Amino acid sequence: MRVAVIILNWNGRKYIEKFLPTLLKHSKNEAEIIVADNASTDDSVSFIQTHYPEVRIILNDENAGFAKGYNLALKLVEADYYILLNSDIEVTGNWIQPVIRMMESDPEIAACQPKIRSYLEPKKFEYAGAAGGFIDKYGYPFCRGRIFLSIEEDHGQYDDPCEIFWASGACMFVKSEIFHQMGGLDEDFFAHMEEIDFCWRLKNNGYRIMYCPSSTVFHIGGGTLPKISWRKTYFNFRNNFFLLYKNLPDNRLTVVFTVRLILDGIAALKFLFQAGFQDFWAVTRAHMSFYHSLGKMRIKRKNLHQGSMKNVFKKNIVIEYYLKGKRKFSDLNLKKFYEQ
Repeated sequence: MRVAVIILNWNGRKYIEKFLPTLLKHSKNEAEIIVADNASTDDSVSFIQTHYPEVRIILNDENAGFAKGYNLALKLVEADYYILLNSDIEVTGNWIQPVIRMMESDPEIAACQPKIRSYLEPKKFEYAGAAGGFIDKYGYPFCRGRIFLSIEEDHGQYDDPCEIFWASGACMFVKSEIFHQMGGLDEDFFAHMEEIDFCWRLKNNGYRIMYCPSSTVFHIGGGTLPKISWRKTYFNFRNNFFLLYKNLPDNRLTVVFTVRLILDGIAALKFLFQAGFQDFWAVTRAHMSFYHSLGKMRIKRKNLHQGSMKNVFKKNIVIEYYLKGKRKFSDLNLKKFYEQ
């Protein structure tokens, strides 16, 4: 069984220096450790070459973003399992084998994530993944352990293995054969939500995504883009429309986009009234970019399967959170998730 851990790096010397030793300690006997560098301008590569010559380095010619950066690198990696790992993650002992055992138990499991807790607040889950990702019927992502900015402490409340809708790209295990069979990550996303799109495509092709609580990693988050950033706003709004247009079943497409146009307009006005002009403009640009890309997205949609709404929350998480005060995943009615 060949396992490869691939870190996509861009000017992340401080994270490489901080977290690579722990990764090697807990992984070097179980996996090949690879750093794929997205044309960094710092001394990341020379640092690794000098201090960790056992780590394989793949050099990309440009900063091609998360999706293309990984696609380029993984074409050069031979393994049965890929582990896509952010550079700002601290792994723990025995973090690989529990996930691999789970994935080996069922040929339909294509991807999986461990429990992701916050490095800066270790008792809490981390924003980007927590205990597994979900979306609501209008495409808003949330997690077990994190809804919008409300992040729960980990008291073991989500220690049950379960099927989820998406696995976090911060630490995603994926079967290599299926990764390439699906065409990898969608490079038009550049960064943000490409893992949700990838997981939805997997589900539309009959595969399952799982959460494995017996493996834990700690994530800083915001290593490339800060959590509050107009660029992050732009990518999140634009890529969410890409995600929905490509993967929604035909009978959901019109109603979802009608509602989302209204909700995105409200969000943009909220940014404006809060003196967030850059975020207001980011939402506007995101919509303009989506309409400009509609022809390309239409071709992609025609070449993909649609139909799976399994594990999608039937309600609007915005209303559940802001109007009904449901701040925890456990507050949600679990019967309101589509079973198929």
